[in-house]
Amino acid sequence: MAENGADRNGPVKGRTTIADSVVATIAGIAARETSGVYAMGGGMKRALGAVRDRVSSSSDPTRGVKVEVGEKQAAVDLDIVVEYGESISDVARQIRSNVARAIGQMTALEVVEVNIAVDDVHIEGEEDEDELAGRKTVRPAPAGSRDAQ
Repeated sequence: MAENGADRNGPVKGRTTIADSVVATIAGIAARETSGVYAMGGGMKRALGAVRDRVSSSSDPTRGVKVEVGEKQAAVDLDIVVEYGESISDVARQIRSNVARAIGQMTALEVVEVNIAVDDVHIEGEEDEDELAGRKTVRPAPAGSRDAQ
């Protein structure tokens, strides 16, 4: 009986391919786990994603993530929202480290770059676009206004 993928003729050969979506999911989860990251995705994509998440009861770990995957290397682009008061350069450095480590450990791909676009700063206590997109309400117009007729 063979152990560790080897038989009596030597190691078993074959090819393993990793889909871009797998690498994007790993990158998204690793980025979200970084302290100081409030959300992933920018502006309208984040708002539409929040509505989709509420409808489907799940969140998309690839929101705000774009990857290019080759045979041995990967490049990652991230859109993030940081918490107010956090050092953006420190958060970005930690994201790069977390993302590269997670992708490397899980896929053995070399991460050649992690580009980060900071699209917004979240201020605690203020409703953000995600919350507004999921809770829009229609209020009646005040009596006597043109819209009340």
